[in-house]
Amino acid sequence: MENNQTVDQPSVASQEDSYLETEVVRPLRFAGFWMRFWAYLLDLIVIGSIDRIIVNPIFRFLDIPLSESNLFAPISITTAIIFYTYFVLMTRFFGQTLGKMVFGLKVISLHDSKLTWSTVLFREWIGRFISATIVIGYIVTAFLPKKQGLHDLFSDTSVVHES
Repeated sequence: MENNQTVDQPSVASQEDSYLETEVVRPLRFAGFWMRFWAYLLDLIVIGSIDRIIVNPIFRFLDIPLSESNLFAPISITTAIIFYTYFVLMTRFFGQTLGKMVFGLKVISLHDSKLTWSTVLFREWIGRFISATIVIGYIVTAFLPKKQGLHDLFSDTSVVHES
């Protein structure tokens, strides 16, 4: 009576299963100032295009002036709504805007595994407003170890290169 199987050696199938279950953890590569700058410029082009292709014709059709330059003009309010809605929705649902997609960047939470609505709203609405008001809010990205802007510091997020 001869038994060719040994109990100590796992089968090939269980070795493959354990291999598939192990995740390769790569260190995060934080995106620096210039990568984020170019992604942001591309996002501004997208938002400007939406305004010129959709909003401006609607305003012309409704005979709403486009040339008013005060803060509470209908065109200023509509543009601000589109700007913040774009950043909030794209970041919440995709973790990145179109500009970040093109440059291979992604917003991550430094504490949670997923971006929450409160994190995204605070980052993109309140934090971005403060960062834009104080221009240095974006410039600090170049000097901090995790390459965070003020809006990232407020919401415990950062922007990383996608793997």
